[in-house]
Amino acid sequence: MLEILLCSVVTILPDYLFRRFVQGKRIGHEITLYSVWYELRWGITACLMLTVLLITLIFYFHPSTSSVTSFFRTIPILPETTGRVSEIYVKLTDDVEKGQPIFKLDSAAQQAAVDVAQRRITEIDASMLMARADIAAAEAQIQQARSGEQQALDELRTKQELASRNPGNVAARDIEKLETALDGRKAEVTAAEAAKLAAETRVSTLLPAQKATAQATLAQAQVELSKTVVYAGVSGRVEQFVLKVGDIVNPLMRPAGVLIPAEAGRQVLLGGFGQIEAQVIKTGMAAEATCVSKPLVIIPMIVSDVQEAIAAGQVRAGEQLIDAQRVAAPGTISVYLEPLHQGGLDGVAPGSSCVANLYTNNHDRLANEKMGIGNWLFLHMIDAVAFVHALLLRVQALLLPIKTLVLTPH
Repeated sequence: MLEILLCSVVTILPDYLFRRFVQGKRIGHEITLYSVWYELRWGITACLMLTVLLITLIFYFHPSTSSVTSFFRTIPILPETTGRVSEIYVKLTDDVEKGQPIFKLDSAAQQAAVDVAQRRITEIDASMLMARADIAAAEAQIQQARSGEQQALDELRTKQELASRNPGNVAARDIEKLETALDGRKAEVTAAEAAKLAAETRVSTLLPAQKATAQATLAQAQVELSKTVVYAGVSGRVEQFVLKVGDIVNPLMRPAGVLIPAEAGRQVLLGGFGQIEAQVIKTGMAAEATCVSKPLVIIPMIVSDVQEAIAAGQVRAGEQLIDAQRVAAPGTISVYLEPLHQGGLDGVAPGSSCVANLYTNNHDRLANEKMGIGNWLFLHMIDAVAFVHALLLRVQALLLPIKTLVLTPH
């Protein structure tokens, strides 16, 4: 309607003024209700053609859409393991901070595993003390065996010296016995040294390795124990949280509720614009939006990103070939809109439906490029008709409460 009124000012109105004051035709006489089309046919035809052209230019160079939503992602409240709820720390619709515990599962089995691992470490520490005592005992045995060896060696040397001086004084059998006893003493020294080496190896290698394994087992048990307490990953609000003590929670099938992040849906709006406007929509374009949850307010925004891929063409590998006829409707171009000012989306409920306009701006081209008079006039006209679209958005913002509260069935 607004476009028709604007176009009629430069088409129908001049035609009427010409016929009224130049040709002398009068309303109610020569110009009647039945002769309006014939008398004003040139102005009406030009008005309709100009209106269609104006609407085309406005909606092409200044795209508009009502498919704008402040999308947000909810976080399911899930444990990492299946278990029965033993304690609940929050209530429905409570606000939680990052790292705050939400609920706890029964941890008897995990606590028992932690206790076993701790006892194993204590046992290994005791074994290490016993191994050090074994080292001290082995050193004493080595000393004792070396003393016996030295004594046997001294007796053998004495007998051998006596036998060398007077072969008849010492029997050969006695010398053989002493040599055998000396060999035994040497074997005792070797055995004691081997026992000491074994004890030292246990202290330096075996027991530390066993302790490291036990500590790793303890750490694993503590990790499993920590999984029984579910913490908030981000600050936000707990919703649909109807968990009760004794309920069984399964991470695959039965979440405990959802956590809505505090900043969810408050940084960006996502709008779907027609594919025909793909060549016009660019990052950095000025935009405006009005939302149902915050009526009568125009939010200045800017295009922060444009998703080039269109969701309608998405393919998922399967056993059947894709038929293009199965695509019911052409997809839209996803455009991310960020508020121009800090806190611009304050008061807009996450998930709210909005209406948005984008505006093509040729100011830089007109200021820096040299172009012909035709291009110069065309770009000026494109920038000028943005006013019409901005006015239409404000009319929509004014009519939105009436349309929602009065004209929409409840």
